[in-house]
Amino acid sequence: MRKPYFLLTCIFSMLLGALSAQSVPSRQRPNVIFILADDLGWGDLSCYGGRKVRTANIDSLAASGSLFTQFYQTAGVCSPSRASLLTGRFPAQDSIHGHLADHSRNIKRGMPDFLNPSLPTLAKLLRRQGYVTGHFGKWHLGSGHTAPDLSAYGFDVYKMSNFNSDEAWELGEPATQMDIGTRDKRPFSSKLVVDEAVLFLEQHKDQPFYLNAWFLDVHATLNPSTDQMNAVKHLGPGEKVPFRSPAEIYHGTLLEMDRQVGRLLRKLRELGLEKNTIVVFSSDNGPEDISVLNAAHSGVGSTGPLRGRKRSLYEGGIRVPFIIRWPGRIANGKVNAQAVISGADFLPTICALTETPIPAGVRLDGQDCTSMITGASSERLKPLMWEWRYNMPGHLRDKSPTLAIRDGQWKFLVNHDGSRQELYDFGKDQMEMTNVVSLHPEISHRLMDKLMVWQKSLPAPGLDSMAGRLVYPWPSQTKINTKK
Repeated sequence: MRKPYFLLTCIFSMLLGALSAQSVPSRQRPNVIFILADDLGWGDLSCYGGRKVRTANIDSLAASGSLFTQFYQTAGVCSPSRASLLTGRFPAQDSIHGHLADHSRNIKRGMPDFLNPSLPTLAKLLRRQGYVTGHFGKWHLGSGHTAPDLSAYGFDVYKMSNFNSDEAWELGEPATQMDIGTRDKRPFSSKLVVDEAVLFLEQHKDQPFYLNAWFLDVHATLNPSTDQMNAVKHLGPGEKVPFRSPAEIYHGTLLEMDRQVGRLLRKLRELGLEKNTIVVFSSDNGPEDISVLNAAHSGVGSTGPLRGRKRSLYEGGIRVPFIIRWPGRIANGKVNAQAVISGADFLPTICALTETPIPAGVRLDGQDCTSMITGASSERLKPLMWEWRYNMPGHLRDKSPTLAIRDGQWKFLVNHDGSRQELYDFGKDQMEMTNVVSLHPEISHRLMDKLMVWQKSLPAPGLDSMAGRLVYPWPSQTKINTKK
């Protein structure tokens, strides 16, 4: 006699749970669009003080939303920072220390071939709440025929490229791949990403959606069209020499990406989705150095006043633009110079803004930054920590130690072996010009202890022999070196 009653109770509970999950009508749930540039510097956009070109469309996004000056990615290169954006975790904990490459290079560096698909991701969590999820553009989180397709990470619809500086890796069926990195497609790389994003918006405008539009621009090797470079002809050497300058190549590409951002935002407005859509714009890390071969013709991205470039744990390598807009919910035209936010915070923050529950037991390194986004508070509860295990190209002044922590107004850097201890007071010195470690030994010791405890929890280090070292072949005082 009790079994039918028990069965009915279970069915009722299941229905109640389903209704509870739909407690916010689907039309009222905010959509989310995440636009991610590649290797874009903190100081490249005119809304961040860039003076080379006017990035009118991204500036307009900032004017209708909020701009943050202290946003960090959790790594100075693409694969780890992208992994963190999806998972809310520091990427070193999942052995993603540098960019994912071919199998032999990954093994040599103690890295996997792809992001662990068993990890909870933002796309998976949103999909459970009834969102349709899409990813278009650069991926760089898995390569080779053994890598899972993007559905394993929570994406319903996707077209992706694993292009990096010298390789394009196959992943999945040809219909899911994008050719945006070859020489003939590079001038149209951002357009091709937005083409797919616009189609996604048109097809899913009547249901809540999460959309990644992850550009390859302005990652080298760049190949802008003549028309794109002519738009910035004032940055070149003029008619006296028959060459195009690195500034023309880089900023011509940047302006094209800005145009495509504008095109995507116009489509959002045309479809009547602007008011109920959270739009985020950022970059995966700082700008590439011109000393790197594939950027030898274009590596002039700007870090503004910040020290360091791509790969560095100084500010220019990890601090990037961050703009977020949600009409009526997030202040418009506001510059927030106090809040310290990171890529690891993206998952918990978007989950909070969309009222998406995070299952118990999911371990996150990031925190919910809703109060910072809305301007209610600027307090950060968790420190940010970084690890870099390899050499860095470029000028010696940009080559940071291998570990770093940001806690409150303080940033502390040190090598794995305890050498090169550096402490910077960001209340006075965000340019990292004055090392005050000797003036604040107690703060240095406290931060070093935190950092070393964290580092010991990571997979065993496989440090490059030149990581964190400042070495220059100074002329000998006794003999001139003529060897090549």
